[in-house]
Formats: sequence, structure tokens, C-alpha cells
Amino acid sequence: MTTATPARLSRRTLLIGSAALAGHWSLPAFSTTADIRAAIATNATRPALSPLLYGGFIEHIGNLINHSLWSEVLDDRKFYFGVIEKPEPKPTDPRAAMRFIQKWVAVGPVSSVELDTRRAYVGKHSPVVTVNAAVNDAQPMGIAQHGLAIKSSTPYVGRVVIWADRGVKVSVTLRWGDAPAQAVTQKIPTSKKWRTRTFQLNPAVDTESARLEIVGTGKGRFGVGAVSLMPSDNIEGFRADTLALMKEMNCPILRMPGGNFVSAYDWKDTIGDPDRRPPIYDPVWKAVQPNDVGVDELLRLCELIDSEPFWCVNTGFGEPRSGAELLEYVNGTEQSEWGKRRAANGRKTPYRVKYWAVGNEMYGHWQMGHMARDHYTIKHNLFVDAMRAVDPSIYVVAPGGFVDEMTTGQGIFIEGQPQVKIGSERDWAYGMFKDSWGKFDAVGTHAYPPQNKRFDLQTGKLFDVEMSLNEWARQPANRVRTMVDAWEEYKKHFPKLNEGHIKVFFDEWAYGFEDSLKSALAIALAFHEFFRHTDFIAMAGFTMATNWLDFNRTASTISAKGRVFQLYQRHFGSIPVAVDGNAPTPKPQYPVGGDQPKVNAGSATYPLDVSASLTEDRQSLVIAVVNATEHEQVLDLTVEDFSHAATGEVWKLTGLGPEAKNAVGKEPQVVTLASEFDATIGKFKIAPLSVELYRFSRA
Repeated sequence: MTTATPARLSRRTLLIGSAALAGHWSLPAFSTTADIRAAIATNATRPALSPLLYGGFIEHIGNLINHSLWSEVLDDRKFYFGVIEKPEPKPTDPRAAMRFIQKWVAVGPVSSVELDTRRAYVGKHSPVVTVNAAVNDAQPMGIAQHGLAIKSSTPYVGRVVIWADRGVKVSVTLRWGDAPAQAVTQKIPTSKKWRTRTFQLNPAVDTESARLEIVGTGKGRFGVGAVSLMPSDNIEGFRADTLALMKEMNCPILRMPGGNFVSAYDWKDTIGDPDRRPPIYDPVWKAVQPNDVGVDELLRLCELIDSEPFWCVNTGFGEPRSGAELLEYVNGTEQSEWGKRRAANGRKTPYRVKYWAVGNEMYGHWQMGHMARDHYTIKHNLFVDAMRAVDPSIYVVAPGGFVDEMTTGQGIFIEGQPQVKIGSERDWAYGMFKDSWGKFDAVGTHAYPPQNKRFDLQTGKLFDVEMSLNEWARQPANRVRTMVDAWEEYKKHFPKLNEGHIKVFFDEWAYGFEDSLKSALAIALAFHEFFRHTDFIAMAGFTMATNWLDFNRTASTISAKGRVFQLYQRHFGSIPVAVDGNAPTPKPQYPVGGDQPKVNAGSATYPLDVSASLTEDRQSLVIAVVNATEHEQVLDLTVEDFSHAATGEVWKLTGLGPEAKNAVGKEPQVVTLASEFDATIGKFKIAPLSVELYRFSRA
């Protein structure tokens, strides 16, 4: 272990700045002189794993959703920032780029554009352009947005909300160069009143540096209220390519729209005519949101990709009445007050959303509206009572804040008291169990272990460590185990937990945000730990669901992380069975507590990790083996009480090295290969840097 300058690291910092946290890993030195033995006891089953364990989570962090799933080409299409003189350079820092949006610039002198606050179409102001042919020699004047990404495979459809004096003629032009042939133009009819006009442009070119111009000629003024430009192959506003890949991912449940974002979120700003929804500044992530992807759009996204929606309610700046009204808007009949509003907005049938996260990480000081635990439990109860009065059938998930999360997540840090004890005032989950029992069906927990760092129980700081690849990949699984340790302690204080009715939703988890084969191995190891605790872990939501993809503004592909999700969801079974072995995981190197569980995660097959399950019909046994080392390992496998055929199927996910990834426009570096294997042979050579699933069919 090496130490460095102590640091505090919040979950919020991890999400916005993960790229800065990537560290180096050292190569392992495992001995392979003795075989690793594993015994699969097919009669020793655990409760069936929930398909919701393969769920996802998305959040309005800056431009994340707007630039990945949504097809809108333009930023700031309702002029939150007004109009500036010249384009701003796009930042190279990934943290700043996540917040960056293109702004509108003046065509002609910026002095010709004013911001009209008296006749604003939406938001605080709308730009008005003064066109004066006598002064400007008949040169077009107006506004433009640069740095647009367009593709050649489809025309682009648009709309503009506009008014103009009679002496002004307005046109819309999409340019990808300065030559006359590098542009397409359409004239826009106008009137003295605000009118929405549609247009279609077919640039037939691939570029990331196009610009859209809205200009006038003649003499007089014209105003622009909102502008939109989308590829014509969009599906209800969503990108056709990323929507298809999200559907291919078969996401069973999707938590949204936050996350931290939700604590300052007003859902009423996100319904109705998109051009009338005000753009807002999100104080959580310090970014502007156009509110285009609102309640109806996100719920339609779930329908389009066949995913169960899991809506997170604002219990930060929000209040119980708003939560109840939101529920009525989503699930109420057409005769209810808010159901009528939904119907008027184009959706008569209720969405029938079952899962509701009532609050997000409200134990954290970074949440807008954060308050003391004993005050918050009262607020939680008020929310649930108001919401269940509208729809008593909803499944409520409360913000858990287990002691491991409260310690390592820095929710409530006190100098000199870094470790949060079970039952203490800072133990948020304990307070929920004590004061809100009956007001939830599950408690949520989150984990974002930092890379190449550990938590110091003495100082409450993070310190740098050197890890083998295998140790590095086991960090998320170990954080699952720290939560399991906490759960076992909570059961001692609250025996009703032993009845099994209250579940745990691990509804936010991730380990770094870079795509790589080694990250896929870490995901597989976390899956195995979820599978070992199916008696109470009922759901997991991977952060972000968009990390299943690699994408730019016009193209996308499934990432290495996405491939490991598909591997397990498609081929692993559903009834976990016991796995024993001759090689236990190493004893804890660090003091137990915080990010160190009592027993390190994994099966007794170290350095391999083995998990096994029967299919629902019990006609097949699937054995999953993760080798997070750079060496081939030999596994001596024994299957008990399961007579199987001589030939089986195997799926192997591997790649060109630990940093291998799948990127847009390049050959995939991480792939899954399917083949048959001789099931009569008891020894298996497990490839380095691989996840291998062996399916034995009953004889």
C-alpha cells in the first residue's frame, strides 16, 4: 500500500469527473501450479434472481440524455443564453464538455439583435433581429448556431416559432461550408403574430461542423421564439440508432430522471407543448436543461424499448402535493384532474407506473433540500401517504443510506468520527426503518467505489493504493458485500426484516465511466455478488444506462459494458445454486468497515470467481466463470446431482487487452464468441481477461 495526499471524494464528484480519477493498475503474479477446484451443488438453491438486476439508470446530467438518446440537433433552442457575437470553443475537459452547449451567434453585427422580455415566447426573453437594407447593403441578418453534427442518410425536419414585419423576408439555411453548393435553404412564411412554421432540409452530407442560419432580408424586424432540427428518421423525438440499441439491450427496468438532478426538478415544467416548456438552469449539475425530454417523453422511451419505468420523485425542493399530482398525471384516469391534463397533452391511457423512488440520496448534503434525518422521515411519510391516496398499488423505494454508504459516500462527515455506526444519528437507513416502517417496500442503496483508492477509517479520507487487476476488478463486488454486512446488522435491530418482505434496490451503481474490457470484468463480478444475495437484493440500476453504448451525435454501437450485460441476461439462468471450492478469497487486508467487508467478495475459487444457476425450467445448468487476471487459469469442475449431456454450449467474452473497448466507427475490440464444448471433461482452461458461461443441458 502506498499513501498519498488524503482526499475527500463525493459521489457527485465521481459522476461528473470520473475521467480524472482513472489510475494505473499493476500486473498480477498468480501461481498456477495447482488447479482450482469448484463444486456445484445443484440441489442447494437460493431464491430466484430478479430480472430487474440487469436494470439501468439515467439522469439529466448536463447534456447526457439530450446528446445521446434525444435526436435534437440544436442546443439552447429556446434561447436561454440569448445570442452572442461569435461561437465559443468546445472544452476538452470531459467534465466541462458534459455541461457545454452550443449558443446562438449573430449573423451580422450583434448589435442588430436584442432580447425582448416583454413579448417573449418562452422563458425570460426571445431574440428580435432588426434588418435594415439601407444600412447593411441588403446583407442577410439574423442568428446562427455552429458546430452541428448531421448525417447524410436522412433529410432533416425542423420548425421555427417566428413573427416578422411585412418588409422582412425570412429563410432558414443549413450550411456545411462556404461554397454556394454547400448549403440548402428554405423560405419561411411569416406574420405579425407568433406562428410555428415547419421546414425540411436535405444536406446529404456527413459532418460535425454544420451551421443553421435563420436570417432576414429587407427592412424591419423579426423575432424567433423556438427552433428545432431533427433527422427525419427520429422516433417520437428519439434517435433511431440509440433507441434501437437500447431496445436490443432489453433493459428490464429504467430508473429516471435522477439522481441528484431530481432534487431541484419541477416536473410541471416538462409537460405540454415542448416549445412552451421553459428552459431552466439546473443548480445541481450547473447546466441548462431545455426540458424537452420530460415526463411523457421518458415514459414513452420505456414503452418504446419495452422497459419497466422506475420514476424518482423530488423530495428535496419538492413537496408531498407535487408528488401526488405527478402520480395522478402518470397513473390517474382521464377523469382525474391531472389525468385530464395528461390526456390534453396527447396521452389518454394512464402509464400505470408501478415503481416509485420517493427521493434520491436525501442523506447527502449535495441534495437540494437536504435536512436532518429525523425531519426527513416525516417528509417521506407525508409523501407516501399523499401518493398512496392517489394510487395505493405503487411500489415505494425509500432512500436507504446504509452505514457503508454513509461512511464512504461522505453524506454526513464529522471530523474525527469518520465511521458511521449502526443505529447512530447518522445512520440514515436505521432512521428509515425506525420512523418510516410501512411507508416503503424497498430501500435503495448506491455505490460508486473510486478506482485505485481506499477509504481510511481513521481519517475519513481516501488514499491511493496499488492494485492488481484482479483486486481492481473486485472493488464493486466488495461494495455489494459491505452493504450485505450492514443488512445483516439491521436484521438484528429490526427482526421483521427477516420475514423477507422488504427488499434492497441497488438502484445506482458503477465503477468508473470509461468503457473497457477490465470494466466489463468488474461488472460480471458485481453480478455474481448480486446473485449470491437474491433473498433480498431485488433490483440494480447501472449508472448510466447510456454507458451500455458508445456514441457520438450521429452514430452509436454497443460498448464492452453493454456486451457483458447482454451475456448474462441472455444466457445465465435464474435459480442460483451453491458453489464451493478449494481456494477462498484472501482475508481482508484493511480494517473491516467502510469499503472493506468482513469477507472479501467472490467464490472459493480464487483468483477465479464462479457463479452457477439453473434455468427456470431446471433443464439447464449455467456456470459463469470470471478470470480477471492476465493468465490462463485451470478450473477443475464437479457438478453434483445433475446428469447432463455430453456436449454443452459456451459463450466467451474477451478482448484484445484490459483497455480494449468498443468504439463508434471501429472494429469491436470486445466480443462474445459462442461454441460447443465437451461436457465430459472435468477440467477447463479459462482464458485470461474473460467471462465464460458454460451451459450444461440435462440428459
